[in-house]
Amino acid sequence: MKLKFVALLIGAFVFLFPFYYMLIGSLQAEPDPSVGGAFPSPGNLTGHNYAEINQSIHLGRSLLNSGIFTGGVILGTLVFGVLAGYALARLQFRGRGLVFNLMLLIQVVPFQLLTIPLYVLIVRSYGLADSYLGMILPFLINSTAVFVFRQYFLQLPAELFDAARIDGASELSILWRIAVPLVRPALLTGVLLTFIGPWNEFLWPFLITKQQDLQPLAVSLSNYLTTVSARAANPFGAVLAGACVLAAPAVGLFIIFQRQFISQGLESGIKG
Repeated sequence: MKLKFVALLIGAFVFLFPFYYMLIGSLQAEPDPSVGGAFPSPGNLTGHNYAEINQSIHLGRSLLNSGIFTGGVILGTLVFGVLAGYALARLQFRGRGLVFNLMLLIQVVPFQLLTIPLYVLIVRSYGLADSYLGMILPFLINSTAVFVFRQYFLQLPAELFDAARIDGASELSILWRIAVPLVRPALLTGVLLTFIGPWNEFLWPFLITKQQDLQPLAVSLSNYLTTVSARAANPFGAVLAGACVLAAPAVGLFIIFQRQFISQGLESGIKG
């Protein structure tokens, strides 16, 4: 038992050390990229790096852009994911199996292969460059979320849906009043799984936005690193400060909702 505890403690230390090093590095007045920099003297700690990065890229505006981008993607993922997952799980129509197989096939296609045609479609055809909608559209439907919702809907007893149809309920009414309340863990799981992708996304927002006041934090940090950091007093610490701000919401969400990753028994919502 003690050996298992020690092994888990070592594993936790190895996992958490990069986060600790990032936080300590963001607070150092003088950069120290060596291993000894993980244990700086108190006199070398300051919050100036956060003020430096905020002055250069306007952290508040960049965070707002990241929030709008991520929030739009999450909203689209939940709405279209629930609708598509319900249809693939509970509706009978010709070609349902083919649609599901194509959805699985899409998951193995790297997004980078679709970048050029998506750019031509959204920028040249739709004229959505430098807009939130242009950033959100390619991520509006998440095939992984559709798969998760489909699996949850398949676990529900078919008798519930048959009884509702006999009573004359429409499919949308069945979905909203019966299915969705019973798969709330799936909704939260979909939010948590979807959040990380757009929040850390760099390539597509970098291509689609040229105006700095529309760029998410990941793109703003990259621009700072390539253009402004050479003039900073401590560019190493400023970049780490920006990285801490970028990582904080994701880490906070995981800490708050980590228990929700464990699926609850659906039977608890069915009485009688």
